[in-house]
Amino acid sequence: MAIEWIWGLVGGLIIGLAAALFLLVNGRIMGASGILGGMVDGSGKANWQERAAFIAGLVIVPGFAALITGGSETHLTNNLAVVVVAGLLVGFGTRLANGCTSGHGVCGISRLSFRGIMATIMYLLAGGLMVVVARHFLGVI
Repeated sequence: MAIEWIWGLVGGLIIGLAAALFLLVNGRIMGASGILGGMVDGSGKANWQERAAFIAGLVIVPGFAALITGGSETHLTNNLAVVVVAGLLVGFGTRLANGCTSGHGVCGISRLSFRGIMATIMYLLAGGLMVVVARHFLGVI
């Protein structure tokens, strides 16, 4: 019996717990793009150590988990240009929406924020549309 789905459940629980703790401890929403954006534009100078630790954790913890568990299979394209363009589009969309999946999707929806719910619907639709275009019309994935 395959139970790979359990990793998604565990990951979702950890993200939800982290978001709740961040809100309880800091009184702010755990939006990764806002945390990183504050480091880049200088608006987060007052708590840059906390921001740097958070971003480092976003990179180090999954890497460590992959080392322990042996990683997982991915269906990521081998086309590096597609990966770079996709990353830039996600970054652009994040700034356009004033938030990302952690801010709008996890924290916004859990607080029943209309703005968070609408942003999540829009970025899911835009992502799905982009996959259809990239796969079926452009043939790049």
